[in-house]
Amino acid sequence: MSKNKYKVLIVASGFYKDITTAMIKSAEFQLKKHDCSYKIYRVQGALEIPTLIAIKLKKEKYDGAIALGCIIKGQTSHNEVIASTITNSLLNISTDNLKPVGNAVLSCNNLKQAIARTKGSKNRAAEAVDAIISVLGNI
Repeated sequence: MSKNKYKVLIVASGFYKDITTAMIKSAEFQLKKHDCSYKIYRVQGALEIPTLIAIKLKKEKYDGAIALGCIIKGQTSHNEVIASTITNSLLNISTDNLKPVGNAVLSCNNLKQAIARTKGSKNRAAEAVDAIISVLGNI
């Protein structure tokens, strides 16, 4: 039995469950293509994703992590604050732990945009997997 190339942590938001379930399936497919093992954890919302990734990277051995979630614009610009906070947190976690963290937390104006970003050439989950694999391949 061969050893998997990399061990990857996936943390997905439970909010917009249909979107994140599709993203998880895409990430799993892409990780299997790259011969990676993975563990999936779910949290309530997108803002909780960086916290769990930081905890798991400190306590367990992973080569990288993938953040999966969806934020859809409401009546205010609160979505922009949340998306920016998550992006900054994930980058800090990555550099603090010296491990790539792929950001596939969608920030969309509506549900139709979110659905489009879970499929085909605009599949953000698959892109996030490819991004961390590209970093790991250069270490």
